[in-house]
Amino acid sequence: MAKFLPLAHAVAENLRDGDKVAFEGFTHLIPTAAAHEAIRQGFRNLTLIRMTPDLIYDQMVGMGMAKKLVFSYAGNPGVGLLRRVRDAVENGFPNALEIEEHSHAAMANAYEAGAAGLPCAVFRGYRGAELAKVNPNIKPITCPFTGEQLAAVPAVRPDVTFIHAQKANRRGDVLVEGIIGIQKEAVLAAKRAVVTVEEVVEDFDGLHPNLTILPRWTISAISIVPGGSHPSYAHGCYARDNAAYLEWDEIGADRDRFRAWMEENVMRAKPEDFAARVEGLRAGASLRSVA
Repeated sequence: MAKFLPLAHAVAENLRDGDKVAFEGFTHLIPTAAAHEAIRQGFRNLTLIRMTPDLIYDQMVGMGMAKKLVFSYAGNPGVGLLRRVRDAVENGFPNALEIEEHSHAAMANAYEAGAAGLPCAVFRGYRGAELAKVNPNIKPITCPFTGEQLAAVPAVRPDVTFIHAQKANRRGDVLVEGIIGIQKEAVLAAKRAVVTVEEVVEDFDGLHPNLTILPRWTISAISIVPGGSHPSYAHGCYARDNAAYLEWDEIGADRDRFRAWMEENVMRAKPEDFAARVEGLRAGASLRSVA
């Protein structure tokens, strides 16, 4: 049942060294504030899971938090590489990183299988592709009814999932608007789930009944962090900080500059700083990244 907690407490209560953890978001609602709090608390040996790892996983890998990355695309969206991830894979810096790469379809199906309590996901996929040659967790399977050759991958079942959302009500239900991606399934598949939200409202009365709502019994903790998705956007709240993504390409490319930036903008920062970072974006203005 959801508890309202300060972000530092929510992270400390639900994330542990060695966990399989998903910080999920697709295009928007990326849980940046939660990831930064995890970085500040110094967790280690994590298996990071996500359909589309971007800046926050680049930062977590660069800080030596990850032993493995399970993903279907890794990049700085609209810009290029994740340079800290590449450094870890190619050079073992700051430590070696195991990677398990899938397609988007495989990751989405694997999350759904985890949410349904199934051991694996079976789907049409990987025909003509050679990813199975480098990923032993992609297995061929024959349909017992038609004889069709299909693909199977293990279900994704995180120890804990973190997402960002627009609203929670005072009972602890969470409302997610805009592009949903796989956040709902990532929460339902996890043992524990932490949600950062833009605001808390009395109720969701008057809203469309088909909006995505995560009931309070699916969530472990809720933390109120306005702007907590920056530099990604939150539909209906603030725009994407495009300048931050461009800037990150230069920051992430240099080990020393990366560490200095992380020390100033993450290690010394606080969750409440995010609100100021999106003020100009709420008005539709351009804002240079400081997060």
